[in-house]
Amino acid sequence: MDEISPLLGNQISGQPPEAPDLLSPNLRPRHHDLIPTPCGPIKSWSELSCQLKLYFCFTIASLLVLLGLTASSIYKQHMNTDVSDEDNFTVSLIQLIGILFCIYYISRGVMQENTQELVAFVLSILVVMVRSVVNFSVLGSSGKLELLPRFVCIVCLGVTHVFCTTLLIRRPNMMAFRVGGALESLQEQYFLLNLCFSMVTFDLQAQLCLCILITTADSAWSTANSIILGVGVVWALFTAAVGAVAVLKEAKVLVWVFMVQNLPQVAFFVYLMYTVIIKWFQDSTYTLEAAAVTGALISLLIKVVLLGGLIRLVHSFGQGLRERMFAASK
Repeated sequence: MDEISPLLGNQISGQPPEAPDLLSPNLRPRHHDLIPTPCGPIKSWSELSCQLKLYFCFTIASLLVLLGLTASSIYKQHMNTDVSDEDNFTVSLIQLIGILFCIYYISRGVMQENTQELVAFVLSILVVMVRSVVNFSVLGSSGKLELLPRFVCIVCLGVTHVFCTTLLIRRPNMMAFRVGGALESLQEQYFLLNLCFSMVTFDLQAQLCLCILITTADSAWSTANSIILGVGVVWALFTAAVGAVAVLKEAKVLVWVFMVQNLPQVAFFVYLMYTVIIKWFQDSTYTLEAAAVTGALISLLIKVVLLGGLIRLVHSFGQGLRERMFAASK
């Protein structure tokens, strides 16, 4: 007995299904409403609420101001040859890298509703706040008076960003449904894809910061070590590019190439850690060395999570997610 299905509109059993454009709005894919980019589909600017637009512009503007202040601080510290500023110079360089990544994190987090990027943004802001509190607490009376306006500005902006971004993280995330439709398999694949893509970015940031830590930790850095460091940075950038393309384009060959590329990186880190440990037992200060060890462990943890996610993601290639993500660009 033929029945009218409430989910499929007027489709009668036994008849061919309707075209996608004639489906019920509840079943019609929403990925055509998104804007395709090389990093995946994003929401249009007009789709954002007025409050979100204001917060996004405010965040980008505050990060650009902080970027300028950090660059100015790095220049002044670079011109100062005092050895006591070595730790400050290192942390300022890492902060500069972190701010650049924060601009990327908040942009992708808002336009793609990417939870991992928003969490990374919150953690980066917290690191900047902790660094400011520690620096301000160890200054003398005259130094505190000079840096008080900047300190209050960073803390107030940091608290605002952490609070507002936490609210964004708690909002319902509809991008997986809009891109993958009602199929749970495509939604899970989209989540894995975003996780792996984010981990590739986190891994790149961790490697760059680790290279800065180890380079500045050794005042007698040789030419050979500088060459190895330069090759390591270029290799890290190249590996991150291969990993991003492999994830977005569902290229299994590139996924395995990316996994193999991580082996020289691990060997590179082992070599750098060896140089740090040698210096560790020869020097009386351990701040930068301990930070380098912590950074290496974090980088290895990121790689473990990334490789595990890639192995799961490879098995879901070919289900049509890539076509949906880049359909509007074809």
